[in-house]
Amino acid sequence: DVYKRQTALSAKQLILASCLLAAAGAHGADPRACRTSLGEPLATGPAQNLFDPGNPETFVFEAGQVEAELGPPPVAMLRGGVLLRKDDKLAGAQSARYDPELQAILLNGDVRYEDPGTQIRSDSAEFAYLSGRIRFEGAKFSLGSSDARGAAEALEINQDGMLILDGVQYTTCPAGSEDWLLSGKSINLDTAAGVGTAKGIKLRFKGLPILYAPYISFPLQDARKSGVLTPEIGSAGRSGNEIRVPYYWNIAPNYDATITPRLLTSRGVQLETQFRYLTPGSDGILTAAYMPNDSILDESRYQVRFDHRTLFESGWRNQIALREVSDSQYFEDLGGSLSVSSLTHLNRSIRVDYHTDRFSLLGQVQDYQTIDDAILPVDEPYRRVPQLLAQGSWPTRFLRLGIEGEIVNFDRDVGVTGWRVNAAPSIKLPITRPGWFITPAVSLDHTRYQLDNTLPGAETDPTRTVPIASLDTGMILERTLNGSGRVQTIEPRLLYVNIPFRDQNSLPVFDTITPDINLVQLYRENRFLGIDRIGDTEQISVGVTSRVLDVSSGRELMTATVGQTRYFGDREVVLPGASASTSESSDYIAELSFLLWENMNFDFGHQWGTGDDGTTQSEARLQYRPASNKILNLAYRFRRDSLEQGDLSWSWPVSTQWNFVGRYNFSFRDEEVLEQFFGLEYESCCWGLRLVSRRYISTRDGTRDSSFGLQLVLKGMTSVGTAADKLLERGILGYSADLR
Repeated sequence: DVYKRQTALSAKQLILASCLLAAAGAHGADPRACRTSLGEPLATGPAQNLFDPGNPETFVFEAGQVEAELGPPPVAMLRGGVLLRKDDKLAGAQSARYDPELQAILLNGDVRYEDPGTQIRSDSAEFAYLSGRIRFEGAKFSLGSSDARGAAEALEINQDGMLILDGVQYTTCPAGSEDWLLSGKSINLDTAAGVGTAKGIKLRFKGLPILYAPYISFPLQDARKSGVLTPEIGSAGRSGNEIRVPYYWNIAPNYDATITPRLLTSRGVQLETQFRYLTPGSDGILTAAYMPNDSILDESRYQVRFDHRTLFESGWRNQIALREVSDSQYFEDLGGSLSVSSLTHLNRSIRVDYHTDRFSLLGQVQDYQTIDDAILPVDEPYRRVPQLLAQGSWPTRFLRLGIEGEIVNFDRDVGVTGWRVNAAPSIKLPITRPGWFITPAVSLDHTRYQLDNTLPGAETDPTRTVPIASLDTGMILERTLNGSGRVQTIEPRLLYVNIPFRDQNSLPVFDTITPDINLVQLYRENRFLGIDRIGDTEQISVGVTSRVLDVSSGRELMTATVGQTRYFGDREVVLPGASASTSESSDYIAELSFLLWENMNFDFGHQWGTGDDGTTQSEARLQYRPASNKILNLAYRFRRDSLEQGDLSWSWPVSTQWNFVGRYNFSFRDEEVLEQFFGLEYESCCWGLRLVSRRYISTRDGTRDSSFGLQLVLKGMTSVGTAADKLLERGILGYSADLR
């Protein structure tokens, strides 16, 4: 009457065996009925091979005991611990019973279900083996390896990875803590797609309701999906309070858009959109913002930005950078930061370039929108319509032949315009040996102009030809620091340049400036940046670099460089309005970077003149970072007759859960604060809070703004309030907004 044995059978084998055993003791019952009632239905329909032992998707039972009870109807009982396996899915219970009428297996006692993305516990469950559906009553569940968990009055899961929950509660807080809780009438969780939807939901924080929605959709993982994102609420200074309600549109796997209505209570409503795309050869971002009527200025305002890049298999590349705003005050009123509001020009260019190991070619058209009203039209940058640059270098057995060339048309509404053609062939003789190199070189720079709008009597097609000779040499000396596992290098370098004087006063100045001297400029042949002027000189630039490296890791522990240029005569080629230079040497340039201790870095750059000239510019930065959540930055910047600033920023825990953040940027020259913000961060097991107060200069004329931000972060769910994390990441070097 009873069949018992330790077994591991397929579901079909188990059910058929149980039926046959029951029929054998049922006083003349036909055993073929088992084949008809059990075998045939299991071999028809969409799940016809579901329990075939040869099918890789077969469900397999493991039970301590199997009992076949006499019917009618015959019933199979499994006791002593039951496991049901299918691929990477597992269900278990203390006991199970086969119900032929329901075509289901009923699980009882410590029921559990597990797959790579879900864990479920309940007292009882019903497993419909044909459809692969499991329904739990009074279930508790957890998702993945995170703390995401919940409970439901009823929970149903199917073979497609869908979880359907009624009377549900959900949180990412660990067991024993429900600081925030999402409850709803029903929730569907698609673990395969990583998306959840809910109806009649309430979001409570510390027991207080903070959000209600009749319908909401949210991600379970990092999956992209369309839907309304969490609104951002905060203060926008003199523009009033600010509310943003972003909508994310997941158009396709390689296309998406974010549409954000933005309300500024003192100005009106602005619509911001961002469209992103990615194809096998291209990517780009199109951003646009439009305010139909600024109630303060009584006019419409807009911003458009487009950045695009295409890489062709042939080696060609295309880049597009377009940016435009409606007025010169746009960033000051709507930008939100001093770095943005200080912009004076917006680049607009379309370029195509090609690069190989020996040759490169670039073509572009370029324009700028000038958004600083203090810049006169005669000082605005020229348009390049078009510009073509070519550069080549071909090594031979002993020599390296090279050429640089350019054809460009400069255009502007005022002043001299016209074409400039430049060609500079060169010959180098590089000699490289272990520990040293020497490279003598000669080149001939020829430039021709074709000018329009010149002054009466001025030459319209001036030319200039200048020979350039140079000798570049250097060494790398190395020694081991005894017993320390470190290596020190001494790397002296010398560059000799000879360029004869050519009168260039009749040449226009389209794009040439005198750059600040630095370690890059120290070893350039032309002291001007741009080719409207080739500076006459006979000079030697001397510099030396020393490094200390850790042998085991290769890490640079210290780098120090100092250099200067010595002149053998006056330099008479100048830009308009400047006078000839008669100094015998340039300023000294020094840079220093080293690891003070394991968690403290120091960087220092200094430029100073000889005699009574004093310091020209100086920068220093000290960062102390003993842990990922402990950061202290101290910086100083000085530029003679221009600026002198100090900058202090930090992110530092004051207790296990509280973190103090801030920045203080002060101008010693103007004796005023440029930007300051102070804030507190609180972090618990499943939520965090950021509170930041900020005051800053928002316009070029020194107008100040202030703001206050509050951001509540519900881990694994959303954030509510202002985007305070973006401000902290921008203002504190090394800060990460990821709550631990």
